[in-house]
Amino acid sequence: MTGFRHLGDEEVARLTRLRVVRGRFQAPDGSTFERDIVRNQEVVAMVPVLDDGRTVLLVRQYRGPIDRDLLEIPAGLCDVEGEDPQASARRELAEEIGRAAGSLELIAGYYPSAGFSDQYVRLFLATELTEVALDRQGVEETHMTVEEFDLDGLDAGIADGTLSDSKTLIGLLIARHRLRSD
Repeated sequence: MTGFRHLGDEEVARLTRLRVVRGRFQAPDGSTFERDIVRNQEVVAMVPVLDDGRTVLLVRQYRGPIDRDLLEIPAGLCDVEGEDPQASARRELAEEIGRAAGSLELIAGYYPSAGFSDQYVRLFLATELTEVALDRQGVEETHMTVEEFDLDGLDAGIADGTLSDSKTLIGLLIARHRLRSD
């Protein structure tokens, strides 16, 4: 342990999906300091791989905070009370791409913005896919498209900006490495 201690949070704002708090902390030397923090829900993200072992299904959807469409791996919030992350991942696969995974393996977990948010992302490799009914939720999902992406084009897709979302980059890089190692 580093000797830092979290002393508590004072809520600044509560919104639909997140809370903003002012956190108080104690440093190893005994001094105290504050940080503004976004308390957010956990996220699941899935890399759905087709049977050829090199083609993945991505979604193209509008992202309001940056006012543009992004090509991403399917993902969603862990926002159903009592639902474990793997169940959330299975639900999101059906909602967004109309697929069920015969195999769903946790391949990574990370904090995308630990400097100001406690949000945690779990990445899953989804294989042995079968078609199921779509169950899209929300305006952005209703208008999203599903696109096939060949992992052989990953480096070029990163270099030219076709892929620019962190969970997508991390998920696809790990998946490509794992699939090539098998």
